[in-house]
Amino acid sequence: MRVFVTGASGWIGSALVPELIGAGHEVTGLARSGASAAALTATGAGVHRGSLDDTGGLREAAAASDGVVHLAFRHDFGDFAAGVATDLRAVETLGAALKGTGKPLVIASGTLLLTGLAPGRLGTESIVPGPEGSALPRVGSELAALGLAQRGVRTAVVRLSPTVHGPGDGGFLPRLIDIARDKGVAAYIGDGANRWPAVHRLDAARLFRLAVEKAPAGSVLHAAADEGLPFRDIAAAIGRHLDLPTASITPEEAEAHFGFLAMFAGLDNPTSSAATQELLGWRPAHPGLLADLDEGHYFAPEAQSKYSLSAGTA
Repeated sequence: MRVFVTGASGWIGSALVPELIGAGHEVTGLARSGASAAALTATGAGVHRGSLDDTGGLREAAAASDGVVHLAFRHDFGDFAAGVATDLRAVETLGAALKGTGKPLVIASGTLLLTGLAPGRLGTESIVPGPEGSALPRVGSELAALGLAQRGVRTAVVRLSPTVHGPGDGGFLPRLIDIARDKGVAAYIGDGANRWPAVHRLDAARLFRLAVEKAPAGSVLHAAADEGLPFRDIAAAIGRHLDLPTASITPEEAEAHFGFLAMFAGLDNPTSSAATQELLGWRPAHPGLLADLDEGHYFAPEAQSKYSLSAGTA
């Protein structure tokens, strides 16, 4: 299968490309820069130069493929709405190029939207947005993708856990570790019982590969290996490795401590992947989040101060 991948040189894309090539697929990745193009070429993938704003280029690359995986997303919390709008436009463009072909289009979304769709409940794959939820981040892209299943596109939505972890991670975890170093304490909000799902980067990459190969049209899939770790347990692991105390802070203190991450640090996002595992035979095989923290790579000097949210994780 010839697979076109947006976000191919990103955190998950750089694991997905060799996963696809290793399974016998031919991959072309979207590259905005020469450095990204060189990284893709080094893996044996082809290169399509362009960006998410180049709708003509996206349409051309999708039409020339046997399937598309859309991972790229602009995580700019200064103008998050613009990133959401760009993502929706990209999904619509890619879907239009594949309409009526029966070819797969797999897009990345995030389990965090479940906190708006089903607050206080275990998030399952059966929870899908209705039009009334369209104001929530990323829901518009999910609705567009699921709608394309009725127009001859084998679409699947992969909701990524907020923590996609592993060596080289530049997302939430390194930032939380940096904050603990700066503040001298690994904190959690209230009793810290709110839960975060998590998945190893390599397990996430395998799920995207299985989705493009065989997910039925209109599938909603969850990339969640850890269903829901209490945030206080994550804080305790960080504190243990940094030899720092762990402490509760109040919701009123959260913004001063966590900065913009305060909006995530208190969310309760338990997420099941049972239906995904049953449907595709996906079995997470790599270390869970706490075991990955215990491997120590997150606390090495070179792991500090490189925060940048990976595509599809929020």
